[in-house]
Amino acid sequence: MMKDSSVLEKKIGVEFKNKELLQQSLTHRSYLNENPEFGLGHNERLEFLGDAVLELVVTEYLYRNYPNPEGELTNWRAALVNAKMLAQIAGVIGLNDYVLLSRGEAKDFGRARNYILANALEALIGAIYYDQGIEKATEFIKDKVLVHLPEILEEGTYRDAKSKFQEEAQERDGITPTYEVMDEWGPDHAKHFKIGVFLGEELVAEGQGPSKQEAQQKAAENALKVKNWNNSI
Repeated sequence: MMKDSSVLEKKIGVEFKNKELLQQSLTHRSYLNENPEFGLGHNERLEFLGDAVLELVVTEYLYRNYPNPEGELTNWRAALVNAKMLAQIAGVIGLNDYVLLSRGEAKDFGRARNYILANALEALIGAIYYDQGIEKATEFIKDKVLVHLPEILEEGTYRDAKSKFQEEAQERDGITPTYEVMDEWGPDHAKHFKIGVFLGEELVAEGQGPSKQEAQQKAAENALKVKNWNNSI
């Protein structure tokens, strides 16, 4: 069971009406495999909800506060909501001490744990929204996520391969790239993905990685090479 949630609630500035929502948001699928009697579901549906809330709040904030072109705002948003950033924020909040995992997952402190933490943060946002509404969710996102925007703009970390390929494709061809999963394999806790990046109907390149995000980034890197657009990275 999750340790006393009151410390976490104080840290995130949210006192849940439904404590089970908070607990479910931090319950990984692997934990239920070992504890089928747990009584709550895993956090994937809340993650699905939280991902949408996070994107909406960040998008609206950027739209209201910056007159920049759509391509730039898209890049900034991607830098704010990618798995690396979300895992970092989850670490600062201390979610690692509260996420319920299987014994095997609990021993893994590598890349896979970072994705679990990033997904847990999205699930937490979904739980806040469902329990408290959009205003509280927005307050949390501004306080924990959007606070990182100045450093992203100052350091230029928003110019990753995927963002750059989109920027170049829109400028040169007037097309927004799309990404499709071509293949996936491995158990739930160690998935591997092959993803293709398309310009319209054209498959430009493919990339592989242990998450869809990493595979997309690899596909974008390869697409920049194929198109010979690397010189502008």
